[in-house]
Amino acid sequence: MRAVVFAGTSISHEDAKEILDTTYLPPVARGDVDKVAGQGYDVIGIIDGVFFDRAAVAHKEIIRAIKKGIKVVGGCSMGALRASELDVHGMVGVGTVYGWYRDGVIESDDEVAVTTNPETFEQVSLPLVNIRETFRKAVEQGLIDNETCKGLIAITKRIHYPQRSYLGIIKKAVEEGLLEDAEPLLGYCRNNASDVKREDAILVLKKVKEILDAGE
Repeated sequence: MRAVVFAGTSISHEDAKEILDTTYLPPVARGDVDKVAGQGYDVIGIIDGVFFDRAAVAHKEIIRAIKKGIKVVGGCSMGALRASELDVHGMVGVGTVYGWYRDGVIESDDEVAVTTNPETFEQVSLPLVNIRETFRKAVEQGLIDNETCKGLIAITKRIHYPQRSYLGIIKKAVEEGLLEDAEPLLGYCRNNASDVKREDAILVLKKVKEILDAGE
């Protein structure tokens, strides 16, 4: 069995190959799934994809691949978004972000959107899903309370996704009186920031590997 995985932003191809030695392509865009569906792959993994600067991967091309008998696994970013919409058609969704979209905890595309380096595909801004998880864990650690966490998320949503950073969010929170002192939370974010997207990317790779190993 053969697999192809669209990634590069939430996890590098080099890091991904340490988990699953397979074919890797850049973040998926419109038409890419149709293209690889005709190249003899048995499994397609979707982790990262384009959102706003180019046409996103279409629902119909994923459904066409599934109808051909190809297993399509998604999670983390674009994969999570499409899996939450197409799991009823047989797409396999994995991970935290997929669950959030599926259960209506989050809805907007910009929850997972980031600005990337056009040559390496590496992210150069922070995704809201990672910010959410970092602030949630800060509540668990007693650094902030639930109301402050909600306020911080509200501030984050008002910041256009390419400009999102912990420094910018926390600075704005201090300016608005939500926080008295930036340093405790900022220090926590610098040293303990969550990367739920990377964790989910790894789960996608492990799921693809599981399918390949099972030969199903």
